[in-house]
Amino acid sequence: MQQLVASESPRLAPTIADLERQFAVQPPAVVAARGLTRTYGKGDATVHALRDVDVDIAEGRLTAVMGPSGSGKSTLMHILAGLDRPDGGQVTIAGTEITQLKEKKLTQLRRDKIGFIFQSFNLLATLTADENIVLPLSLARRRADEAWRRGVIEAVGLTDRLTHRPAELSGGQQQRVAVARALINRPAVLFADEPTGNLDSRTGGEVLNLLRRSVDEFGQTVIMVTHDAGAASIADRVVFLKDGRIVQDRQRMTRDEIYDTIKNLEDRPARDGEGSPR
Repeated sequence: MQQLVASESPRLAPTIADLERQFAVQPPAVVAARGLTRTYGKGDATVHALRDVDVDIAEGRLTAVMGPSGSGKSTLMHILAGLDRPDGGQVTIAGTEITQLKEKKLTQLRRDKIGFIFQSFNLLATLTADENIVLPLSLARRRADEAWRRGVIEAVGLTDRLTHRPAELSGGQQQRVAVARALINRPAVLFADEPTGNLDSRTGGEVLNLLRRSVDEFGQTVIMVTHDAGAASIADRVVFLKDGRIVQDRQRMTRDEIYDTIKNLEDRPARDGEGSPR
């Protein structure tokens, strides 16, 4: 191959590089969904929240899910995370098909394989920051790996706040606790639902930086639902929904590109046949 490249015209080099990227081994899918449908209500009040959605989420990547209000993005996240069940289709997380699991097994899988970050923090007011962080392990009756625990706490900048309770922490600090709690059990996938929705722009930026670092430094897989183009611009991939279908599936985008895409989706109806991710 080296002799071929050397003997051919230099103009062929970009083509060969393109082929190398095309056939490079892609990270395996940690989360895979096939044919997801979800309907709410009956008769004239029927809402098709998801319509035959297929999506794979690659390991060690940050994927943002966006769409206009009512597009189905929150429904998709809840089903992928095992918080809701689809009317049809399947979801697999880390090799386990979850849509047919009994509730006890599903609860165990969420505890062991999934991390959650919510807009409202969802911390227990009576526990310290440290106790909130290790809560998933406490519920599973497992001891924390101390080296990992210290690394996570240092990464989120909470070393001097561990004995404080939520009421003694700022909103940004509470969300940092939530990020650390989501990472403490080294989940296969971390779901973030509007993680900066209750934060000012500076603090929100700090939380987004933590999520980006968790991917780049810890190899974490993150799925983030957001309406914020700035937040989505840190993602490796942006999936856009419209009327319960995936209508665009793009690699990393700028804030302006994301904003323009959302505006276009809001201005036009989804066409039949849209929904296949690239």
